[in-house]
Amino acid sequence: MPHRYFTTEIAGGRAVLRGADAHHLARVMRARPGDTVILCDGNAVEYTATVTGFGQESVEFTVQEGYPSVAEPGVELTLLAGYPKQDKLEQIIQHGVELGAAHVVPFFSRYCVAAPKKEEQKNLRYNRIALEAAKQCGRGVVPDVALPLPNFGAVCRSFGQYDLVLFFYEGGGAPLAGVLRQAQADFATAQSGAPARRLRIALVTGAEGGFAPEEAAMAVQAGAKQVGLGPRILRCETAPLAALAAVLCLTGDLE
Repeated sequence: MPHRYFTTEIAGGRAVLRGADAHHLARVMRARPGDTVILCDGNAVEYTATVTGFGQESVEFTVQEGYPSVAEPGVELTLLAGYPKQDKLEQIIQHGVELGAAHVVPFFSRYCVAAPKKEEQKNLRYNRIALEAAKQCGRGVVPDVALPLPNFGAVCRSFGQYDLVLFFYEGGGAPLAGVLRQAQADFATAQSGAPARRLRIALVTGAEGGFAPEEAAMAVQAGAKQVGLGPRILRCETAPLAALAAVLCLTGDLE
């Protein structure tokens, strides 16, 4: 399978790769003119590219006509994850990107065990993890990891940017399949005649301590649909991945 790299420098049948990826391809992989790779423009369009030459810190290509990436889900998924302790957030980001999350937004809430510490510095590492996971699993976009939201009120205030917000609560809720069917039907009706776009879904899962009852009430009041993940209590690093997999399965993206 050809190696995969991301670059925005694709135009007129030519492309350029720079920086660490160019170094990796030229120095580590020892690419030669005529070798082929897959280039992604970050907007779910891929190109079969042939190496034509090397610069000081760059690799040059000719590219064939672009084609849509088949790895992107039919829905746009944002994972709002309660900030866990230790390195669990790294696991959530890596595996969440592999499953199909487009955005990861950590947040602090009442029962979070972790506390904010050097978040700007850690965010750089989190986005590198997302990039490497996107390359590894064949994504057509580079998912982004936001700086953490400071409290659950900030989480609820972000709900307006999504078509559907699923609040996964340990106390259970409405059947997920039914909520998704209704949301997809409503979205199809609303989008009739409008420019095509994907249904934007946010998935909200908690940290080690779960959610306080008042936070659950806040989420519903802000427009979220309260749903569950079955009768078992899942760890904070398991719940977001189970939620992503469940939503992708029910929307037909794991078939």
